Amino acid sequence: MDTKEIRSTISNLEKAADDTTILKLLNILNDGVTPTEKLLRETKVGVSVNKYRSHDNTEINTLVKKMIRNWRDAVQAEKNNKKKLAAASSTSSVSSANGSPSSSHATGKNGTSASSPSTSASAAATTATTKPVHKGVRNPRTDGVNTQLYENDTRNASISALYTSLAVERDDSPQHILRIATDIESEVFKSQYLKVDDSYRNKLRSFTMNLRNKKNPELRERILSKQITAAAFIKMTPNEMAPEALKKEIEKLHKQNLFDAQGATEKRAVTDRFTCGKCKHKRVSYYQMQTRSADEPLTTFCTCENCGNRWKFS
Repeated sequence: MDTKEIRSTISNLEKAADDTTILKLLNILNDGVTPTEKLLRETKVGVSVNKYRSHDNTEINTLVKKMIRNWRDAVQAEKNNKKKLAAASSTSSVSSANGSPSSSHATGKNGTSASSPSTSASAAATTATTKPVHKGVRNPRTDGVNTQLYENDTRNASISALYTSLAVERDDSPQHILRIATDIESEVFKSQYLKVDDSYRNKLRSFTMNLRNKKNPELRERILSKQITAAAFIKMTPNEMAPEALKKEIEKLHKQNLFDAQGATEKRAVTDRFTCGKCKHKRVSYYQMQTRSADEPLTTFCTCENCGNRWKFS
């Protein structure tokens, strides 16, 4: 969820009067918010949600406590990570400035040498910034990604399947693919009124199969590059998700079927031998067809070209 969506949900939450609506909106925030210090400060979503910490409904206050705890842990982890990167960068800069092999050692008062942490810090920084090389089939297990984000096993399995489908023949970072997969699952979950039922499973199965198609790299590219948002993607029809080559083939077949259907219609001839009983004009088109047994005469179907009146006779 972006800032605008979060603020809109907060506004609806503050207006909600019944427990069902409050719980539904809290679940949307719980599933959709990717907590960062900047996002929480801008939206003040934590302040709004925390108001329901002492709510009479046990389910609501339990969910709120869990949300606040998870967001707090995520922000703290973000701060710790920044500190580690800053320390590694600073140590690496000092090591480079000293410029000699002896700079990695310091001599103490007792004449003993103590190794500097610059080597290990530099190695850690290199590991953190190295782009992973993806070979073979990618999935959450091979990429080392944790998809156990919810207490519901079906939702977690859906995210895992979406991740595997989105990662087909792609070099995007695991974090980016996981976020897109999570967004798609969350939108489907919301569209099903926060229920995991047969409709939810069928939708996820359809989306997964379309994304996994190796002949449809355009669809994966458009979704991972955010040309198509998760909310727009779940509303697409199978024809809209189909590969471009298949779309052209379907269009070709449609035109051929239309041509064949037109070719199968009766050929009409225009004559002045018949008079329209409605407008009395003599410009009439007609065709003949055997509608009864073979020994019976043909039935003539007439259409007035002036007023469209139709009649038949044998």
